[in-house]
Amino acid sequence: MGGITTVGLDLAKNVFQVHGIDGSGTIIVRRRLRRADVLPFFEQLPRCLVGLEACASAHYWARAIAALGHTVKLMPPAYVKPYVKRGKTDAADAEAICEAVTRPTMRFVTIKTEEQQATLMLHKTRDLLVRQRTMLMNALRAHLAEYGIVSAQGVGGIGSVIKALHEDQETLPILARLALHGLVAQLRSIEAEIEKIEAEILKWHRSNEASRRLATIPGIGPITASAIAASVPDASLFRSGRQFAAWLGLTPKSHSSGGTERQVGISKQGDGYLRRLLVIGATAVLRFARQNNPGKVWAVRLLERKRPKVVAVALANKTARIAWVLLARGTTYAMPTA
Repeated sequence: MGGITTVGLDLAKNVFQVHGIDGSGTIIVRRRLRRADVLPFFEQLPRCLVGLEACASAHYWARAIAALGHTVKLMPPAYVKPYVKRGKTDAADAEAICEAVTRPTMRFVTIKTEEQQATLMLHKTRDLLVRQRTMLMNALRAHLAEYGIVSAQGVGGIGSVIKALHEDQETLPILARLALHGLVAQLRSIEAEIEKIEAEILKWHRSNEASRRLATIPGIGPITASAIAASVPDASLFRSGRQFAAWLGLTPKSHSSGGTERQVGISKQGDGYLRRLLVIGATAVLRFARQNNPGKVWAVRLLERKRPKVVAVALANKTARIAWVLLARGTTYAMPTA
């Protein structure tokens, strides 16, 4: 295996597929490896280029293989798929990865550190708990509505829901009370976990200089700022703010043919979590938009011609570009004066 220069590694839970070639493209090795045999296999190889598809476990393997002296590059699976010649097998996927990693125009994913992964894990856990909280709140409201008990919507109205439950519980059947109090207990437990996680995110945000600078942008708070800072450790990977916004799926999707240019909404590619946070932040900014605020005149004028949701997405696009500038140049946000 001394002539291997490039290796494509198809990741899995237990069985991995390796495809290695030399400088002329001749196949040197094509074999399956058990999980325990992956690192010993790369230990005996000369230093070479190793390609992986970016996935949940790819960052761990990238760090482990890079520690052995190899050059490791991660690629989005969607960019590797066109190189699969036919069928769907592990061997075909490994061969496609091996070929894709050598392409000069290929776009790569930054290998995350353990700290960045841990921070993003906090965000993903919080996002899951928030969705579970919403499910519990909806279930609690729906069940109470069956007995004519209705309260205000939103997170702020859940307190009145619980209060109404305690005030009217004597009028409810015993089995209904048992079910409803169980939902309330779960809701309080989840809210406590969310508060605990948000406190840790805020602590990380305050300790990270890039996250603090991002939080100076209107529409970006500690949650969004820390998520961006952890997801994008190196802004130089993007040539411009537009490319960063395109990576988040906030730019128009092109559908052109025969010289006819047509754009059909945003692409919704890339990190959906960051995109959602930016759109939510932009929606909050629009609620307080005023003509006498120079930083929001653009959004207010756009609201005169477009629907609020369209303007919110456009503002999120603009916010993403500003965020890239702050990350790339190491500056803080300055509100426009005119």
